[in-house]
Amino acid sequence: MRLTGRVHKFGDNINTDYIISGKYKFKTLDMDELAKHLFEDLEPGFYNRIDPGDFIVAGSNFGCGSSREQAPLVIKHAGISSVIACSFSRIFYRNSINVGLPLIEYDTSRISQGDELIVDLENGTISNKTKGEMIEARTLPRIMREILKEGGLVPYFKKYKGFRF
Repeated sequence: MRLTGRVHKFGDNINTDYIISGKYKFKTLDMDELAKHLFEDLEPGFYNRIDPGDFIVAGSNFGCGSSREQAPLVIKHAGISSVIACSFSRIFYRNSINVGLPLIEYDTSRISQGDELIVDLENGTISNKTKGEMIEARTLPRIMREILKEGGLVPYFKKYKGFRF
């Protein structure tokens, strides 16, 4: 899986209420509608500045807060291809893989706002086209890559009727 896009950078401790404000979470189940409010409290109009395939890059503890799946689903429905962060809240990490949103743990201090990246999930590499750097990141376990290829845990189980490994 090869992903290409532009970086939108955030800091540490980005909680699920920053990702999608609680004032919207309970009004609709339409993820495409909710996606229009992505990061609205941190950056009003953020949704209008992203292109399909772009990346969210952040510091430590991304996705802390509630355990609801709306946060990774909203990111995915907004067209973000992956989130790259120094670390993730564990429940956000699992929810993201379950809904088919790739996550990469890496020290993001060398990645800047607006950088153009190419991410190879199979090999665990990040190519920063803007800076001409090749970064070796941690590769996701094989089973997680397989789940992501199928679009998430539910499509994976529908196809294979269980884990193949």
